[in-house]
Amino acid sequence: MSLNTPVHIAALAIDTGVAKARLPARTLLTLGFLAGAFIALGFLLDIHVSTMIPPAWASLGNLLGAAVFPLGLILVVLAGGELLTGNMMTLPMALFARRIGVLALLRNWAWVSAANLLGAVFVAWCFGHLLGLTEGPYLAKTVAIAQAKASAGWLQAFISGIGCNWLVCLAVWLAYASKDVPGKILGMWFPVMAFVAIGFQHVVANMFILPAAIFAGALDWASCLANLVPVYLGNALGGAVFVGLAYSVAYTAPQPVAAATQPSEA
Repeated sequence: MSLNTPVHIAALAIDTGVAKARLPARTLLTLGFLAGAFIALGFLLDIHVSTMIPPAWASLGNLLGAAVFPLGLILVVLAGGELLTGNMMTLPMALFARRIGVLALLRNWAWVSAANLLGAVFVAWCFGHLLGLTEGPYLAKTVAIAQAKASAGWLQAFISGIGCNWLVCLAVWLAYASKDVPGKILGMWFPVMAFVAIGFQHVVANMFILPAAIFAGALDWASCLANLVPVYLGNALGGAVFVGLAYSVAYTAPQPVAAATQPSEA
């Protein structure tokens, strides 16, 4: 079969969480930086594609932008990266299976959070600000997206974060389902496109778009922090509970199934 069953996917996710918990800080920082940059590049592509569409067709522009945004997660999974939102599913599943402890989970999330932030801000500063790829003709779109995210109330941002990472972690889950590259890409594409088109908030994506607006003088760091905290918590709940815990309860056995394929990074 070219597909892994849900039971096998659960075992792969647990094994991946255990492996991620054991990675050294140097690896987490390197792969975390790359993952943050990859997500930012996907968002940058989204901005450029949607800006090309005439204002009268703005809805089509938003849909096309959402359709290219999955580039970021595809790069993370297939090229390799440590993405916080994916780790919000795999490490909790390893924790629920009693394969790792809470401190190991928190250590991974802390290093990966910092590294994702560095990667996303790097793209926002170097490509967005210095090259002007989020400014000039793209500034209005950049600022509109950033202000819409920053203006959400705490509860709105938190609930939006839940919806976002529910879909993102399902995208990672579907990537584990396939044993070939086209299947992994197709499995990831639609859930990620859906969260972007709906307008849910992704903490790593926000680590790019909010600083991009700050560098353009349209936002401040206090507003950025006020948004990232509830979105972070919502993403954590969406990944750990709505995917990780749900499938742990449904599919995991006392002894995990031995992995037949090497799990992808996400």
